[in-house]
Amino acid sequence: MSYIFLLILLLPIKTIGKLFRKKTGRNLVIQTAKIGDFVNVTPLLAYLQKSDVLISRSVSMLAKHDETIETAFFIEQRKRNLWQKLSFACHIMNRYDNVYLLQPNSVNLFFAAVCNASNKQFISTYARKWYHGVFYATAHGIVDHGKKTLSVTNYLHLADRSLSWQMSPKHATKPLFRPAVYPEILDKPGVIRIGISISAGNNAKTVPPVIWKRIVDCLATLPCVFYVFGTPDEQSWMDDITAAYGHFPHFVNMIGKVSLEELPWAISKMDCYIASDSGNIYIADAVNVPVVMLFGPCCHYEQRPLGKTLLIGDDKNICSYVFETKYHFSQDREALFAVTDTSLDQIEQFIRELPQASVLLNVRNAQGN
Repeated sequence: MSYIFLLILLLPIKTIGKLFRKKTGRNLVIQTAKIGDFVNVTPLLAYLQKSDVLISRSVSMLAKHDETIETAFFIEQRKRNLWQKLSFACHIMNRYDNVYLLQPNSVNLFFAAVCNASNKQFISTYARKWYHGVFYATAHGIVDHGKKTLSVTNYLHLADRSLSWQMSPKHATKPLFRPAVYPEILDKPGVIRIGISISAGNNAKTVPPVIWKRIVDCLATLPCVFYVFGTPDEQSWMDDITAAYGHFPHFVNMIGKVSLEELPWAISKMDCYIASDSGNIYIADAVNVPVVMLFGPCCHYEQRPLGKTLLIGDDKNICSYVFETKYHFSQDREALFAVTDTSLDQIEQFIRELPQASVLLNVRNAQGN
């Protein structure tokens, strides 16, 4: 509630500033979550064409290569202390004609509310607090978001209520950033290249080693190579798999070898991507790589890859949502991410139907004949 008092403190300045506000044509998009959520905002950014953004520093390398972004402000800097909050509030107060709030926590609501924009559109979610009504009173339009409402479509509704996710595709970087040098093994010929993320930002959404073992075993008859992507601190999860099952012969460890700005290009080299509800799976979706999503406890009705996707999981386990994320569950991860024999058959068939798999299997069959 402290942000309400800050808004009240700035009301005289905000009121006087409104008298001198001029049209600027500028857009401000506020979404300060992590990688997956940032990628899911890109359809709105593409529709708006040019915007400033208030985002997390964790996605700065993606924003750096996005031609739809003019200026990126990082929330970590802007909320550091009282002086930073007030300075930034005054900086943005008369700067924008349109403000789009996609992550309505208290600090973001404060920054959106302090703006004197002529058009302010806010998302309202199931996690809304009673005192947030003070901030929502400053909005010109509100889009209600539910637990089974597709987030990407509602983000687009902030700009135009008639839009849907099919009308504006995602991107990870725009245009796709191509590094001058990248690991040659990403171009390994004669194999089905499958990218995987063995962990997620939320450890409770990390797929356990036993599930990876079952997936790898079910694809053993196919010429698959598994590229394991992740940050250096995710190596411990790879160590857990190795400790349990030894070194999988067809695993290529890319952990810590690809930076975030290089990651979309690296993932674009894959024929398929398999992961839980993590940032990398949304990057894969944004670069048009087919996806197998092990959704576990996460609500795929609210947020999921929107391209060629196979969803694996049990709806009975759903209990974690975009704006109400859980970090502890009554079930263990083995139960949350359990894959049935039917699910494994679906995964194998999905991989077999990939264009690269069809080519390789046809060649193999011809040679066998």
